[in-house]
Amino acid sequence: MTVIDDKYIEVDSGIELFIQDVGKGDPIVFIPGFTFTTEVFSKQVEYFSKMNRVIVIDPRSHGRSIVTTQGNDYVTHGEDLASVIQQLKLKNVTLVGWSFGCFTVWEYLKQNGVDNVKSLVLVDMPPKSLSVNDTDWVEGSLDDIAAIYNTSLRNPKGQRAFIIDYITQVMVQRELQTEELTWLVEQSLKTPYYIAANLFASGMFSDYREIAKTASKSIPTLTVVAEHWAETANPYIKRTYPESEITVLGGHMMFWEYDDKFNTMVDRFLQEQ
Repeated sequence: MTVIDDKYIEVDSGIELFIQDVGKGDPIVFIPGFTFTTEVFSKQVEYFSKMNRVIVIDPRSHGRSIVTTQGNDYVTHGEDLASVIQQLKLKNVTLVGWSFGCFTVWEYLKQNGVDNVKSLVLVDMPPKSLSVNDTDWVEGSLDDIAAIYNTSLRNPKGQRAFIIDYITQVMVQRELQTEELTWLVEQSLKTPYYIAANLFASGMFSDYREIAKTASKSIPTLTVVAEHWAETANPYIKRTYPESEITVLGGHMMFWEYDDKFNTMVDRFLQEQ
């Protein structure tokens, strides 16, 4: 049975992040996506903690971390990640960002460089989410993104409807059981709608193309892309940060739905470094 050390780390005055810390060996840090929590990575914790030290973070205002009206943006999340790495005295880390968690990874690299990073795993997120160029990999059309911000994320009901729609249409390919969908929605709704709106805007207006390019030149990088936009994402990645290895698998939450395939693929990538 995996024994997980749950702890809180203060990254700013009165702001504590919930951390799961388990295993020994080269450290791997997992950062969940928009409004999600440490819980979504349970299958990765179980697998990788047999050979690595695995750290999973509830970002600021997510999950069991402190909910605050301050710092709900990816510049601050990058600073928070740096504080966690420093306080845990992690060396030569592998950073695994899922979805908006990739923004946290790229922001950390922008602020701190790559000297303490062994490798990167970027799970299904373009470094720039908005574009009018039809050949760019983006999260959606400008009109769709505006509607999410101006309509869906204005109240709890809208937030709930948005995340249900995103889970069932984008994140998971199979039909979910009722209890599975309920659990996933509950994870997301631990972040209040008004904070979710801040995070959404911060992510959508981020542009990490240059840091993605320079980082992939300096350290081994694996980008995992969902099947539904691979046709656009693959050539975009090859143009934007071509040194990254690319793998296509499942939907946006493929690490949860296809955990065996995902874990084996990432393990192979790490073993090659």
